[in-house]
Amino acid sequence: MLSPHSSRRLGQDWETTGTAGNLQSLKKFNNQDFSRLRASCLSQGLLFEDDTFPAHVSSIGPNLLPESKLWLIQWKRPTELQGNPHLIVDGASRFDIMQGEIGDCWMLAALGSLTLRKQLDNVLPRDQGFQNDYAGIFHFRFWHFGEWVDVVIDDRLPVLNGRYLSVHPRTSNEFWPSLLEKAYAKLRGSYQNLHGGYLSDALVDFTGGVQVQFSLKDPPSELEEILKAADRSRCLMGCSTSGQLRNIELRNGIVQGHAYTVTGATKIRYKNGWEHIIRIWNPWGHGEWKGPWSDDSPEWDYVEPKCREELCRQKEDGEFWMACKDFQQHFSWLYICNSTPTFLDFGDQNHTRWSMDKHICQRSQVLSTGRSNYSSGAHSRNPQYFFKVTDSDTKSYNVVISLIQKYADNTLDAQKFKIGFLIFRENSKVLKQDFSLARDVTNYFILSPGTYAVLPVTSENQHFEFLLRIFLKNQDYNEKPNYLPSPVLPKEEPRVNQDSSYKTIFLRYANQGSAIDASQLHQLLNEEVLQDEMASLGGRFSFDSCRGILALMDLNSNGQLTLQEFGSLWRCLAKYADIFKREDRSRSGFLDASELKSAIRAAGLPANQQLLRLLALRYSDAAGRIGLSDFICCLLRLETMTYAFQNLAEGGTQLSMTAMEWLTLVMYS
Repeated sequence: MLSPHSSRRLGQDWETTGTAGNLQSLKKFNNQDFSRLRASCLSQGLLFEDDTFPAHVSSIGPNLLPESKLWLIQWKRPTELQGNPHLIVDGASRFDIMQGEIGDCWMLAALGSLTLRKQLDNVLPRDQGFQNDYAGIFHFRFWHFGEWVDVVIDDRLPVLNGRYLSVHPRTSNEFWPSLLEKAYAKLRGSYQNLHGGYLSDALVDFTGGVQVQFSLKDPPSELEEILKAADRSRCLMGCSTSGQLRNIELRNGIVQGHAYTVTGATKIRYKNGWEHIIRIWNPWGHGEWKGPWSDDSPEWDYVEPKCREELCRQKEDGEFWMACKDFQQHFSWLYICNSTPTFLDFGDQNHTRWSMDKHICQRSQVLSTGRSNYSSGAHSRNPQYFFKVTDSDTKSYNVVISLIQKYADNTLDAQKFKIGFLIFRENSKVLKQDFSLARDVTNYFILSPGTYAVLPVTSENQHFEFLLRIFLKNQDYNEKPNYLPSPVLPKEEPRVNQDSSYKTIFLRYANQGSAIDASQLHQLLNEEVLQDEMASLGGRFSFDSCRGILALMDLNSNGQLTLQEFGSLWRCLAKYADIFKREDRSRSGFLDASELKSAIRAAGLPANQQLLRLLALRYSDAAGRIGLSDFICCLLRLETMTYAFQNLAEGGTQLSMTAMEWLTLVMYS
């Protein structure tokens, strides 16, 4: 029988927390402080040289290349390779990446998905470059065993016979892919440790999210719906092929033993029915599927021209479409990653939410043996982690368990154990179990209401450190039993709240001018306000909505915003973003009708039931949810129109309507 009190007793040497790491309180990898090191180099007129990851074969690894080639490697800075190097040219995209000699397609496939979902800024800070304060030093951020770490590197890149050993950009003077790859190699110990790896690991390292793997040889019956739900909720996705021989391109264009990025999934009208198609990108930057739904295939002749034009790029860039049935036949695994497992919400008309509890092992423990010789009394000797299922809908997945083992010294040749977890219900035997030799063991379940316990275990009867995360769907957030940890999601302060930075941001997008127009505002809002994945779940700012925002703030009626006008807008954005994140208690990335009502009240603005209904019609999606971008547009207009009415009334204007009648008129127009 499970004892709630044993959770405290057995877990007293373990740290339990409800957060998932914080980009605002980074851990310094190797205790290197980027700002201090750069300032020191600038003051001395020196270019940084990283002694902890030197320009030496030790950073490459002894087995990546034959010894004769290893000693031919030269290390060159971008300033030596190009006359006018840049960190980023015209924005970062998956099409900037072309895989080099190192077999790190698994890492590049994850990176391609990261750029697609506009989450690169979490990994690549923008406070660096080659134009200002250049000192040969750069830094990147990765999620490492439950916390974000800042990794500092110098910009000396390995070159063999005049060619990049590592990834190289499609644009010759753009260096963010090569530098990011070097930082990730440093985190993992060497470039050699990037030569072969797991796409699932990279997805988690770049986001701190939860990833689930789906076998395409035995896929869930809802695979097509899962793909579309993942695409709608802007999840990171990747896939891989099997094969004894790696990087062998077949006649059909598919590469064996290779990782790809899944960049889209949709259902389109085809002939007299529907076809589910998947869009995939090859990190090589070339090499595409040659079968049905490839660029020049006849299937596109039966698709409505407007739809065909929207979906087809007709460009040799490594990206292609294929039918879902062909995808299942030619690929082996699908990987989906997100901050919460929203991709399991397909067919969910109630749009329920997910919560998360996290438990980090602070010291190694000897855990019970696994599947083959697990003893019934072993749970009394092991830490138990309790959770409660309150969701009564047993037709959809409602629990996800993720267990990550920490490799010693974070190197691939460190000892790995077959790890897993057991799930118990009170007064029951083992209900569920999952084991794997991988770093990350994650699975999803349908569990009926009740109290359960998770036991992390290893089949080796050995010490190991782990991170356990429990994701629960449709929980009662007000219920806090005294023996269960309160389900809390990661909280981060909205980046838009840094009011002192608005001048710097304004000047960055004003192109050295004194004002910004709608196009510049469009780029600014999408890049600065929707930086993280959760903020962008509700969709991006459209150009038309940005023209509307500009019109509301444009006091001079000249189609531009001055610095002063932008400052007023920025303070509004900070306020609205803060309200949105406070009211979105489930961290779903959306507000429902009741949360919208509470948010408007928090903003100190008036709204009756009729107005709330119209606001939902005007600004919400088909499911009645409002994302951050639409919420900002709504609140900005509501506040402006409220003040406009007050000014008219106070100015002596004869108004034959109430404030609510006025707002009802102007807010739905």
